[in-house]
Amino acid sequence: MMCGITGTPGTGKSMVADELSRRGHTVVHLVDTVRLYIIGEDEVRDTQVIDVDRWAREFVPVDGFVEGHFAHLLSCDRVVVLRCRPDELKKRLMKRKYPKKKVRENMEAEALDVCLIETVEMHDPSRILELDTTGHDPPYCADRIELFVKNKIPAAFGTIDWSAFVEAEL
Repeated sequence: MMCGITGTPGTGKSMVADELSRRGHTVVHLVDTVRLYIIGEDEVRDTQVIDVDRWAREFVPVDGFVEGHFAHLLSCDRVVVLRCRPDELKKRLMKRKYPKKKVRENMEAEALDVCLIETVEMHDPSRILELDTTGHDPPYCADRIELFVKNKIPAAFGTIDWSAFVEAEL
């Protein structure tokens, strides 16, 4: 079974994936798989442009977890969308020294549910878990993900609402 772990940058994907790896799970960090698919640079958004359609078509499935902000584009058996309250996300990204424009872009994406919407459009809702990482450490999040993959907690999404941050923080 392949489980994707997706979410806006800064929501905790890598930290949770590293915890799952420490527990003995196979984990693929998608950033390690895209080099051949980089087709340019978007200087306005300060990011690499990746041929995600070709990448997704050619991705070799794994029995384990795939982590990255476009993991939801893969044909996963389960998908976990990590979420983080935008004010906390801002702190995390500023700590990483993201440019202010990039911080704002990611806060907006998180407040507007971009990753969740894309995930729901592509996957069976009974296979999606939305998980708030705000105030939770990686072991707690990894525990929830393991329970979800083992069918011990149900799929659930649509209960996290950051829309108040659109006006208040942005």
